This record gives sequence, structure tokens and C-alpha cells, in this order.
Amino acid sequence: MNSIMLRDPNALVSTRWLEEHLGDPGLRIFDCTTRLVADEGGKRPYIATPCLHEYEVGHIPGAGYFDLQKDFSRQDSPYGMTLADPAHIVAAFEKSGIDNSSRVVLYCRRGVSWSARFWWMLKWLGFDNASILDGGHEKWEAEKRALSASPCKYPAGTLQIQPRPELFVGKAEVLSAINDPSMCTISALGADVHNGKVTAFRRPGRIPRSVNVPQKELLDPETGLFKTPEEISRYFIEAQTSKSKGFITYCGSGIFAAVDAFWLYQLGYDNVAVYDNSMSEWGADATLPMECDFETST
Repeated sequence: MNSIMLRDPNALVSTRWLEEHLGDPGLRIFDCTTRLVADEGGKRPYIATPCLHEYEVGHIPGAGYFDLQKDFSRQDSPYGMTLADPAHIVAAFEKSGIDNSSRVVLYCRRGVSWSARFWWMLKWLGFDNASILDGGHEKWEAEKRALSASPCKYPAGTLQIQPRPELFVGKAEVLSAINDPSMCTISALGADVHNGKVTAFRRPGRIPRSVNVPQKELLDPETGLFKTPEEISRYFIEAQTSKSKGFITYCGSGIFAAVDAFWLYQLGYDNVAVYDNSMSEWGADATLPMECDFETST
């Protein structure tokens, strides 16, 4: 039995709950899946590509599709998936059919990170009625629940927002946090990338003083569901987060980082932010400091 009270119990819903509410008039469901493809010979670690084909083959009935790179990201960014300005993102959400009375359910395939990114973006805009589908598409399909190949487009909505700009930060805030003992910087990447054994972002290692809570460790590898709040809380406690007053999560581009941020919020931590461009930016800038547990050649 879970003893930890989540800050927003409605922010995580089950496949059973979603199936029972498919007919609700204010419900807005979105497949958020994006695929990362290696940018061979290019300047980016990877290219974000939409997964429209998978959506068109079969999706949860009534679900629309979010294209993160095309509709919600800056097209001129050298890093990819960089957050667009608030007005642009609000317009994209409105066009998708979201308004202030909507109940939004987000899901994706092969994990939860894309859902978490959109959940955090909505929270950043001041929209608090969004949920992540625990287990995502795979759990829905494994339970033999209905799938649809029919495209869904909701009527356009109108969003009145109250932005929370502090929920996303840039490299200046991260640099400041490095020398601030009250701040905790958390990498959501795998341990081999965090410690520098594997180089994924130009330079091996991590942002100095950062701790490691890999987002994949928060998921049950057998079911794809989140582990219990008690288990997830233990990861953050073991990473020595309890004495900090502020938190910045990061990964490659602020996607995995949103999973850690989601759970920090749910567990009651305050002052949580996502470093938007994360290691795509930090690793490419040789003027920014790095820590590495392995010797590197220069």
C-alpha cells in the first residue's frame, strides 16, 4: 500500500480510467511519440522525427497527435526540440483543441518521456489539468483495448494562460547553480553517460556537482508502468536531494529530464526546473565546465 501522497494524484491515470472516460466531452487525448534518429555527419546529436505512421496504423480512440519538433519547437535552434516562445506554443495547443476546460491525457510509445515533456510544457503555461497515461500505448495494446486508425482532430480551443517561466531554465541558471550549495542539478541520463564512460554529447561526463537519477530507473522494465512512489522517492533521497532548496533536471534535450521533474513535483519538491537544451547545448560549448569519472584525451 502506497503511503506517499502525490501532489497531484490526477496527473497520472491508468488505462482502465482512460477507457472508462473515453466518451467524456471535455477529454482531449494526444499521442506524443517522437523518434530520435542519429544525425550522421551533422551538428546535432540526433534529429527528432514524428511518428505519424505509427499513429495512423493504430492509436487510442479519439486521440490526436502532437508533433513536438514541427509544432512546438524553435525551427532555428541548432539543438533541436528547443522550446518555442509561449505565444507560439499556446497557439499550437489551441489549434490542437485544448482550452481551459479540457482534461488532457498524454501518452506515448516506448516509455513516458515524450508525455512528460508535454505535461511539463502545459504546467509551464499554467495549465494544470493534464495527465500522463501510466504504461502508455504498450499497456493499452497489451490489454487488448480498442485501437483506431481514424485520424482525430478536435475543434480549436482558446487558452487563457498564467505562465510559470521559472519551470524552464537555460545555461546561465545552470552555471549559477553549480556554485550554489542550495541547488541540486540532476541528470536523467543513463549512468554510463553521466559518469563519462559513454560519450553521447560531444564531451564525456556531466555538469559539475550534478547527481544521477536515470529516468529509465523510475519505470518497471517488465510492465512499463512507473514504480511505486516509495521506490521513486528512494532514488531521489539516495541522490542526496533532501537538503537542497532548488532543482534543475537535465538530459540531452530536456525530454528525459521532464520525467525526473514530473516526479520531483509529484513528491512535493519545490522550485523544480528543466534545463531545456541540456547536454545538446552544454556538451557542444567547450567554455562550459564538465566533470568526468574517466580519463579523457585532449
